[in-house]
Amino acid sequence: MSGGSRDPGRSVTSRVLAVLGAFDADHPRLTLTGISRRSGLALSTVHRLVGELEAWQALTRAPDGHFHIGLRLWELGQLAPGPLQQVAHPWLQELFGSTGENVHLAVRDGFEVLYVDKVYGRRAVPIVSRAGGRLPMHPTGVGKALLAFEPDRVVSSYLSRPLERPTPHTITEPGRLARELRQVRERGYALTYEEMTLGSCSAAAPVLVDGRPVAAVGVVVSSHRAREMQRLVEPILAVADRIAEDYRSAAASPHPPR
Repeated sequence: MSGGSRDPGRSVTSRVLAVLGAFDADHPRLTLTGISRRSGLALSTVHRLVGELEAWQALTRAPDGHFHIGLRLWELGQLAPGPLQQVAHPWLQELFGSTGENVHLAVRDGFEVLYVDKVYGRRAVPIVSRAGGRLPMHPTGVGKALLAFEPDRVVSSYLSRPLERPTPHTITEPGRLARELRQVRERGYALTYEEMTLGSCSAAAPVLVDGRPVAAVGVVVSSHRAREMQRLVEPILAVADRIAEDYRSAAASPHPPR
């Protein structure tokens, strides 16, 4: 069952997962060659597995020959447990309605933030975050809001690694970043100024449940409106509190929302 693979020790399951894992927010469409390169599997193996996944609608082939994730996987994804998105989304909509700015919800996954929901409009400033996308923690408002409330051992581990520098304004000095995280924890919210993307600033607050940051809510505005950032803090904090309250209630319910 290992013929055709560059790694003959891999199981069929691991190869299928490697094919699916080749897709991410930065690579939503791939050719067979691209899947082979990103998965580390031989092209012949990829051709066979992709054919089976396409037949099952886990992958879909576009007219130009590229593949993308199919509806069957999207359908299965909707069954994933956890009330966070369900309870948070109405509050994100309300925050967007009151501010008119891009609003997103993120969780920590390792040393990255994973964006799980986003509400935005055509007039809001374009941003790099997308639902299902990942970004480093230290240049993002939601990342700082999450990291600041993690245990010291998590913060220390994060600061001990090489820190990416997406823009000249990104804080990458461990000591300076540690001081800023302490300030974020003291005041309860984070601010960034062109640290992830030139032309964008953000404000974010953690969703704290029993003192643990289960998520963070952020709003992004254009840099030329940076002076308005402070007015966003109060509504962001209020929405983060409402999400935490509803999340706590939903988690305690015998029939949490799906």
